[in-house]
Amino acid sequence: MGRLIIEQIVSADGYAAEPDGGIDFMQAAEIGNPNDEDQLAFLQYVDAILLGATTYRMFAGYWPTADPEIEVVAEPINRLPKFVVSNTLASAPWGDGAIDILRGDGVDSAWALKQRYGAVVVWGSLTLTDALLEAGLVDELRLRVVPVLIGAGRSFTPAGLARRRLELDHATSHPSGHVGLSYRLR
Repeated sequence: MGRLIIEQIVSADGYAAEPDGGIDFMQAAEIGNPNDEDQLAFLQYVDAILLGATTYRMFAGYWPTADPEIEVVAEPINRLPKFVVSNTLASAPWGDGAIDILRGDGVDSAWALKQRYGAVVVWGSLTLTDALLEAGLVDELRLRVVPVLIGAGRSFTPAGLARRRLELDHATSHPSGHVGLSYRLR
């Protein structure tokens, strides 16, 4: 069976979104190019991408036309198979094509993708990741911690999540001040 990896960009105080749902804190911290060589190395081991509808809309509006000379991860993001969990989208265009829409809360779909692919990454997609964490389907958690405090907002985990032990796989600090943390869930 494959691995399900959640990766979130979070503030130093653990928020993945501001109280209004915005993500301006990511730019305010001046983290430099967030698509660094770490991400490129990580994507060598990813076989598919799973997104929630909101994150899909953000990604589809940017990545299909991103210049791979500037955005080093554009090529693998565009090449890898992508899926979006949505009960409302009628279609999911991506560049000149489209990606598959999966219905439901994403738990059954994520389980099926784990059977089909070696490593599936979920970026952002907070409602989806809540369901996946609650269902116990997550194998790895990658946090990209931005050196900024925002004081309030949306946590990257669901409010009622049962305690889960994490095992640190590795940590990477960057000259920009942000830190990459990779954990295995037990």
